[in-house]
Amino acid sequence: MAFPLNRLRRLRENAGIRSLVRETLVSPQDFIYPLFVVRGRRVRREIASMPGNFHLSMDELVREAEASYAQGIPAVLLFGLPGKKDAEGSESFKRRGIVQQAVRALKKELPDLYVITDVCLCEYTDHGHCGVIKDGRVDNDLTLRLLARQALSHAEAGVDMVAPSDMMDGRVAALRSALDDGGYTRTALMSYAAKYSSAFYGPFREAADSAPAFGDRRTYQMDPANAREALREVALDVEEGADVVMVKPALAYLDLVRRVRERFDVPVAAYNVSGEFSMVKAAERLGWVDGKRAMMEVLTSIKRAGADIIITYHAREAAECLKEGGL
Repeated sequence: MAFPLNRLRRLRENAGIRSLVRETLVSPQDFIYPLFVVRGRRVRREIASMPGNFHLSMDELVREAEASYAQGIPAVLLFGLPGKKDAEGSESFKRRGIVQQAVRALKKELPDLYVITDVCLCEYTDHGHCGVIKDGRVDNDLTLRLLARQALSHAEAGVDMVAPSDMMDGRVAALRSALDDGGYTRTALMSYAAKYSSAFYGPFREAADSAPAFGDRRTYQMDPANAREALREVALDVEEGADVVMVKPALAYLDLVRRVRERFDVPVAAYNVSGEFSMVKAAERLGWVDGKRAMMEVLTSIKRAGADIIITYHAREAAECLKEGGL
């Protein structure tokens, strides 16, 4: 038998041809960079479980955002750690709340930076859940009122996009209505549409000081075994007015990223969450993997699955790697 005419290795022969035929391209413009803002000045405190990520005071937040923007990363996603917490997370919707002040500072110093805010109560409640507790359970409809106030306060501060992550039913419609009634029709909304109850959030809960004081979040975050339900969640959020939909986490749910991309004609984001980030970093420190190559392989897989937008703690390191030619 004659040797086959098709030798696919011809298109892998050297870097030039590999670059020409590469099907999936990752760019810093694909990234949203999550940042954690705290009170104080000159605070740049590394998060132990998330090497290279920090709790940042307002002045340091602006510096970090300036640096990431200079690398070509167009957007940041803000999480705030308040000075005090209560049962309703009231610090989350105050005019001079930590995130509201951060939005004003960033838009003043970097008007072209696209600023997104997480909308949820978990960082602000003394019980650590994403909503109001009534009779020992998270009350969906009471929570919607507070989330709407939070989103409206972010819009008043000048945010470009709000991103509800609470997984309450009907929250996209509630937030869209509050924003529109308040005159903020131009404020966009990215929904954490398919957010799973995941073990991969562990490092984030240290970063945001948001671990539940009791129970867990399985009554409102999704069961990792369910895919059809995720498509229903996404469909409802699109119907309620979401401009962008998100799958979270990313790596263990790439099948969902692909199915959402194929089913819906809206931009799709995937959140490369803290546990996914920290596993790469831990293995790199132990010498088990080439950290940069693993990072770029992870990000490429998310883009290849169909994500238009990648929220990642790797953003700055990946941007630098891409500047150097990638891997």
